[in-house]
Amino acid sequence: MSGSDDAARPPEFGAAGLSASAGDPIVPEPVNWERLPDAVRTRLAETAAAAVGSMPVADVPVSLRRLARFTPAKRAKLGAPALTAELAVSLAFRTAVIAWWEEHRPGELTATADDPLTAAAAAVLTDDPAAGDVVAAAARRGEVVELRAERDAALSRVDKLTIELDRLRGELTEARAQAREAGEQRDAEYQQLRRRVSDQGARLRAAVDARAEAEQVVAELRRSAESELAAAQAERDRERGRAEAERRRADRAAAEVAAARQAAREARKADEVRLELLIDTLGGALTGLRRELALGGGGPRPADLVAGAQAAHRGAAIDGLAGLDALLAVPSVHLIVDGYNVSKTGYPELPLADQRTRLVGQLAALAARTGVEITVVFDGAGVVSAPHRGSRGVRVLFSDVGVLADDVIRDLVAAEPEGRPVLVATSDRAVVVSVRRGGAYSVPSAILLGRLARG
Repeated sequence: MSGSDDAARPPEFGAAGLSASAGDPIVPEPVNWERLPDAVRTRLAETAAAAVGSMPVADVPVSLRRLARFTPAKRAKLGAPALTAELAVSLAFRTAVIAWWEEHRPGELTATADDPLTAAAAAVLTDDPAAGDVVAAAARRGEVVELRAERDAALSRVDKLTIELDRLRGELTEARAQAREAGEQRDAEYQQLRRRVSDQGARLRAAVDARAEAEQVVAELRRSAESELAAAQAERDRERGRAEAERRRADRAAAEVAAARQAAREARKADEVRLELLIDTLGGALTGLRRELALGGGGPRPADLVAGAQAAHRGAAIDGLAGLDALLAVPSVHLIVDGYNVSKTGYPELPLADQRTRLVGQLAALAARTGVEITVVFDGAGVVSAPHRGSRGVRVLFSDVGVLADDVIRDLVAAEPEGRPVLVATSDRAVVVSVRRGGAYSVPSAILLGRLARG
């Protein structure tokens, strides 16, 4: 450059470089942007980031316009490579950045700034001929600062290590004292343990001798116990044999007693049957004799000839609890119950076995209160046995296979002697018609259930 150019340059950006000899200028080497120190590149990115946010859109390069929306700090951090690259290749962008700083923050971006990094950034942006020296000075200044920081950090570490060393020396001294005390205590404990081991050895030998003697005693006791056990087992076997013989004799005696009781029951039943047959025979003979002698029933009696009255007709239907109670009060009345017809009317939700048990129990209670002879008839198909509980005073019959309970009820009515009051409880219309034709009274199942429920 010429001397006039140096005079025309603004004073804040510095003068041209001096030649090696007086009066001969030296052309400065251009700044190598790729070899700039990182600190200078960061300061250039911060400078450009501060300007881009407020520059007109036309002055912002297209590649940097998306960064204009970021905050300056975020813009400098995320867009640093793009900002420095654009500054390196675009003289117009560098000029726009310098103009923005001169307009908005005059005097801050100068080559004579107090901050070496700011001065280096200003020299690079303005293509100052002394930019290389300023950048090198900033780099050296940065290195000196880094070295000082490293020195201060090293001195701080030395101080810390010295303090740590003193602490470790104190701990070592304390540990050595504790080790000496522990050694002395260990020696004392060792001597004590030796004495205890010696005492334990003496006691152990005495215990071994005592155990040997005890083993001998145990062996003798075991032999004695084995002999006694063998004798006891032999005696137990003999007692078991005697007990088994007694049990067999008791079983035979029980069987003989059961057989005797069964024979007595059968003999009593046979006697009762013979007595009943004898009474029936006597009754038949008496009836035949009355018929032969024409006694009673030979013609109307005086009470039968009274006008304006008539006898109650047999075979009537009972339609209320009062009529049922009146008939049950008649001596020698026989109540015949159509079992399933009554139970299915009263409690159809129960299984058949439970229906039978419940009905027989209620009829047994009725028989106990009234003394009435009661016979209940069930269909026998699928029934294994009659219920046993609650059947006292109630005769429970099951029809044979292929025979209906209705037919059994008709046969029971037909088997009763002439003149005995018979009452049949059923709601079966066909059964009602047939038994009333045979001279029996009938009562609906619902009325009988009402009487049983009343208790």
